[in-house]
Amino acid sequence: MFELGATRGAPGHIDAATCVCEERHMLILVTGGLGAVGSPLVKELRGRGHEVWINDLRHHHDPQYLRGDVGEYRQLEQVIARRPFELVYHLAAEFGRWNGEDFYETMWHSNVIGTKNLLRLQERHRFRQVFFSSSEVYGDFAGDMSEDVMDRHEVKQMNDYALSKWVSEQQILNSAAMHGTESVRVRLFNTYGPGEPYSTYRSVICRFVYSALHDMPYTVYNGHTRTSTYISDMVFTLANIAERFKPGEVYNLAGTSYHDIKTVSDLILRLANKTDNLVTYSEGEPFTTKDKKVDATKAVRDLGHAPKVGLEEGIAATVKWMRDFYRVQ
Repeated sequence: MFELGATRGAPGHIDAATCVCEERHMLILVTGGLGAVGSPLVKELRGRGHEVWINDLRHHHDPQYLRGDVGEYRQLEQVIARRPFELVYHLAAEFGRWNGEDFYETMWHSNVIGTKNLLRLQERHRFRQVFFSSSEVYGDFAGDMSEDVMDRHEVKQMNDYALSKWVSEQQILNSAAMHGTESVRVRLFNTYGPGEPYSTYRSVICRFVYSALHDMPYTVYNGHTRTSTYISDMVFTLANIAERFKPGEVYNLAGTSYHDIKTVSDLILRLANKTDNLVTYSEGEPFTTKDKKVDATKAVRDLGHAPKVGLEEGIAATVKWMRDFYRVQ
């Protein structure tokens, strides 16, 4: 789990007192609440006094945990029926471009059918929803990624993961138009930090850090740029949505660290005291967005989004966490 505390701006720490909060506490459900973003979000929301219940796939000890697969309507219906939830943060999904290629059946079932199941229940129970989309929906767009890009340009999503998120966004808009449901969509940009265990399908910073610490080969694609967002900065803003909910809005959530992939790799290698002898350099990864330069001014204005943790500081905290977690030197 991400470690969250009371010092706003330090890696891994959030101070809820720096946001504008309503006094009323809410009854909230977080689907995917055991995940790399869901887990610290639950902790942050509880720290602000909300009653937060968790939904995920595996069995878990938390007394406010409700097991269930969002892709299975009956299971999700039982979860929603347990409490009169006012707000659902819908994080439950299969993550990642290559994961969506290798396990596309699960990807579409969880991401698209799961969202449709939740919408049907939202139409009946009238809770509000925060839907977690992705920067991947911007596909091959080459300019600054503002929220209205798809309204002004025909954008080609480049992989199944991106498509699943864009389809789900359209389902949410349709439900709002037909049934008056109230949702906010958020598009997360390259979130990283302590608390993300390694797999070959995880985020680029997670994979690079793990590989460097374990002397494993990895590939750096020189032809790509990203805007990375440290987890505490992301969770702070996500929690603010509960208190600043504006139905129908969509927000880019991103840090201020705009960089190429080699910059990240070089920084990780230096902090891990490694050389690049196991790194392969390539000019580009196919079917993957080349450049992610984001406009997040709308989230700054509406949600108090204020990234504090820089790339070097955040990666240093990530390297330290992974050393401890995997017990490597």
